[in-house]
Order: sequence, then structure tokens, then C-alpha cells
Amino acid sequence: MPDETTGRSPTDHEHRIRLLLAFLGTAMVATGQPVSEIEDELTEVSSQLGYPDVQVAAGPTGITLSLSSGEPATYEAVKRSLRLDQAAEVRTIRYRLLRDLVSVEDAISDLLQLGSRPPRYPLWLANVGWVGIATGIALILQPGWANVAFAILGSLIVLGLYRLGQRYHLVATLLPTLAAFILACLVFGAADLGLLEGPLRTLLPPLAVLLPGALIVTAMSELAAGDMMAGSARLIFGGVQVLLFTLGIVAAARLLAVPPSQLSNVRVSEIGWWAAPLGLVLLSLGVGLLESPSLRLLPWIFLVLVIAFAAQTLGQQVASTTVGSFLGATAATLGSYLVEAIRPELPRLVVFLPAFWLLVPGSLGVLTATALVIDTNSALQTAIDVFAVVSAISLGLLVGSAVAHAIQRVLLRARRLRLRAS
Repeated sequence: MPDETTGRSPTDHEHRIRLLLAFLGTAMVATGQPVSEIEDELTEVSSQLGYPDVQVAAGPTGITLSLSSGEPATYEAVKRSLRLDQAAEVRTIRYRLLRDLVSVEDAISDLLQLGSRPPRYPLWLANVGWVGIATGIALILQPGWANVAFAILGSLIVLGLYRLGQRYHLVATLLPTLAAFILACLVFGAADLGLLEGPLRTLLPPLAVLLPGALIVTAMSELAAGDMMAGSARLIFGGVQVLLFTLGIVAAARLLAVPPSQLSNVRVSEIGWWAAPLGLVLLSLGVGLLESPSLRLLPWIFLVLVIAFAAQTLGQQVASTTVGSFLGATAATLGSYLVEAIRPELPRLVVFLPAFWLLVPGSLGVLTATALVIDTNSALQTAIDVFAVVSAISLGLLVGSAVAHAIQRVLLRARRLRLRAS
């Protein structure tokens, strides 16, 4: 029998709710969010809509859900990944659904239009942002004058290949290996001429935007949380991407007969103390231009980057790289939750994601895989070191999230007690 207020039958209403949750879930997957968080947050939205018994199974490529056990289910596939501005809109839609500020029909319409939303800035400004990200990471990761100059040149080359790959599928498929090979030939040649030091580490900033750092850490956190299928799938895919980058570097090293001494993890530090702060600023501005988040988000993105960098640097100086990675990931997670607590309408995930470029797990993977091929004598220790760092980052994400949730529960309990007392 049709509902008197909507004119629709209950079955039709349930169908619209399933569509809404499926579209919202796939949009959340497309932002790179861990599947356990997606399932929990979708359940929260579904409960607000009157369906607390929803059954949700999220994966890296799609989502399956039913409004209750034994009811019809629907599957929705992820079509493409989302920029930060689109990810911010996903969080806004979820926020408005939880507070009953948007109708089901309007939310579905907003989600359907999300993928076709154009970037905030023209293409040439997005390209400037790409170069800014590479330059900022170089100032933090390898702060030498020649190394930063190569990062700018290398990012232009990688950017050109990436834009070419958007037109030709073959170039897109070969992009990791092709970009790594071309840059490696250039940087090894420059090192052979004495123009720069630390060539292997110099390679990483121009490639940083393409490296699967966030993917690898998300995979590890999913595995730690018990999401075996999603975690293992992401980890295998991320590992294959790292190997493709490594193949290009090793091929260039063999072609140019580069001695093993040039392939060590050497950090150059020619620029003064201001290199890292300037790098953080350029990284934040580059993210703003390339990923199109709203201007009101940029100060918060910069704040989380600073918190993560300060904690990571402190941990490295006091203890080790592993401790620094753990503290950096924990601080970035807590910082993003703090932003969401101060400004609930701001998307925590969006202000957090750029911190992955600081934690550089993808860069570490490329360094490690290259060292394993070139110097097999230290292969075991190198593999243990990088596994420890990636695990530390993943553990930091879990610890930071657990602490933030505990604080949220305490604050919520205190708020309820104050309301009862008043």
C-alpha cells in the first residue's frame, strides 16, 4: 500500500534507500577510505534513515548491501577515484544525512552529479600544483639545490607523461615504469657528471604523486583491522605498482652501468632550516591546486601536515625512523579528528590524506625494492626495515583512530551529563 506522505509503496522507498546507500558507499570507497570505516559509517547513516539492521560488505572496487538480513541486495561498482574536493562533498552529504538536512532524493542527485563535477581550477593551474607538490617534497626529503631543481624538471616530465596517458591507454599502463626509467636515466647521468648527490632519493619527489603510499598504508591498516580480502587486494596491487617503478629504475641503472655506491639511500642537506617549512607550504598549496579542495580547507590541511611533520621529526631524532613514522601517523590521525571536532562540517578524511606524502611509505617501497635488486647481501635487513616502517605507520593510524574515538565517547558522555544536570 502506498505511503500517504510520499505516494510511494514501501518497496519503492526501500529501493531508493538502497540506491542512496550504495551510491554513498561507492563514493566513500572512491575516496580511499578503509572498508571497516565505510561499513561503520554507512550503518550509522542507515540507522538514521530508519534501517538499523543494514548488511554492508565494502571492498576496494565496489560495495554490496541489503537493508536487513534476507532482504534484496544491491551491488554498486566504483567507477573512478575522486579528487579531494569531491571527497569533501561526499563527507558533506553524509553529514547532512545524519542530521536530516537533506532529502533522500536530493542526496541521490548530488551523488550522481559528483563524478562529472569539473575541477575548481583550470588545467594549467593544476599542473602548477603538481610541480609544487614535487618541489615541496624535495625540500623536505632531499633538500639540496641541484636536487630540488631536478625535482622541478622531473615533475614536468612526469606530468607530461601523465597527461599523455590520459589520451593513450598504452602510455597509462606503462606510466610507472616509463616515468621511472626516464627520470632514472637523467638523474644517474647528472650524478655521473658530478651535478648532484644522492640520485636514488632525488628520484622520489617527482614520482611522489604517482606512488601508491596511501594505498599501501590503507591495506596494512585494513589487514590489522581484520579486513583480509580488501587489505590483501590493496597490498598486492600497491606492491605491483612499486615493482613497476622499481623495474624502470633498475633498467636505467643497468643500462648506464651505475655503481652500487650511487644507489644508496643518501640524504643531502645543503639548504638551511627553512627548507622544510617552505616545503610544507608548497605541498599544501600544490594539493590545493591539484586536488581542488575549497580554500577554507587549506589552513586545516596545512595544520595537519605541520603536526604530522613535527611528530615524525621528533620521533626520528629521539629514537628511530620507525618511531618517527608511528608518531607521525598517530599525530596526523589525531589532528584530523581534532579538526572534525572543532568544525564538524569539515571532512576529516580530506585534511588527513595529504599527510601520506609526508610519511612516504611508497617512496620507502621503491627504495627498498631497488636495494633488494642491486645489493642482495643486505636484502633481508632492508626488507625488515621497510616492513617495520610501513607497519609503524599503519599502527599509528589505528592507535590515533582508537584514541580519538575514546576521547569522542568521553566528551559525548560529559555532554549528556551536563544536559541531565541542567
